Amino acid sequence: MTVLAYGAPAADRPLEEMAITRRQPGPHDMQIEIVFCGICHSDLHQVRSEWAGTIYPCVPGHEIVGRVKAVGGHVTSHKVGDLVGVGCIVDSCQHCPDCEEGLENYCDGMIGTYNSPTPDAPGHTLGGYSQQIVVHERYVLKITHPEEQLAAVAPLLCAGITTYSPLRHWGAGPGKKVGVVGIGGLGHMGLKLAHAMGAHVVAFTTSPDKIEDAKALGADEVVVSRNADEMATHAQSLDFILNTVAAPHDLDAFLALLKRDGTMALVGAPATPHPSPNVFNLIMKRRSLAGSMIGGIPETQEMLDFCAEHGITADIEMIRADEIEPAYERMLKGDVKYRFVMDIATMGA
Repeated sequence: MTVLAYGAPAADRPLEEMAITRRQPGPHDMQIEIVFCGICHSDLHQVRSEWAGTIYPCVPGHEIVGRVKAVGGHVTSHKVGDLVGVGCIVDSCQHCPDCEEGLENYCDGMIGTYNSPTPDAPGHTLGGYSQQIVVHERYVLKITHPEEQLAAVAPLLCAGITTYSPLRHWGAGPGKKVGVVGIGGLGHMGLKLAHAMGAHVVAFTTSPDKIEDAKALGADEVVVSRNADEMATHAQSLDFILNTVAAPHDLDAFLALLKRDGTMALVGAPATPHPSPNVFNLIMKRRSLAGSMIGGIPETQEMLDFCAEHGITADIEMIRADEIEPAYERMLKGDVKYRFVMDIATMGA
């Protein structure tokens, strides 16, 4: 079937409206009418070939929410009319240790929602900047938020799980002091989630004008990271740091804030590497520098349910499909609070 989408024909070309083909639903597939799609920083990196391996045409988008339009004959998890979400994963090998543990995000055969090989035309996956998508039921999430919050739920499918997974894995909760570096699309979700988990939350920002915003999002304290005196007051005080910044920066300044055996997890993915940290910052207090990538399907469902229970959504700004290029430019400048979401109904308008 043919549907409308927004994609880039080449790295040096702007995104444009185009017609794409979706497969007919197989026995275990679900056809989803997309209502909203969040805009992720990785969409921009991929579509402009700032990350290697982009295949064109590239239709980005992996923060998808919508309604089930049709189901295959063997589908049991959802029915026509259900509100559902699709995140960064649309397939995996389904039998490796990672998949068997519900950690499909670490499967070597993981198929991303866009720019991954697939037998469907045109030979690679096309994402959520489109009117419809067809996905195996294993990778479709149930949404229990009120329908009027659907647009603000979309970024949870990437920004939400990207921050939830490391907070859960490293035990954020009551009695723990957690730092969140950066107050953007990822960071604002990290603040909301860490606060809801019961941790004492310290936000780190380079922008003094974000102090009150950070407190409103759930921070108990806010540190302007360019202020050496403010940073020094938190030396060796944090159990865990969630670093969401997607630009190269000095990691040592934050590693020094960890207690003995503390961990800093990187979830921001810069286009060029961070400066290498000083090994003594790690060995002197048995600190760890780690990474984390989205989450598996069971944990993503857990995150959605947690957010519904605690009334958590993303702070968003809605855009029309034809506003995607200006939105990308604003995103590069940090000029959004805190996530753009595309209204798919505006395609073809």
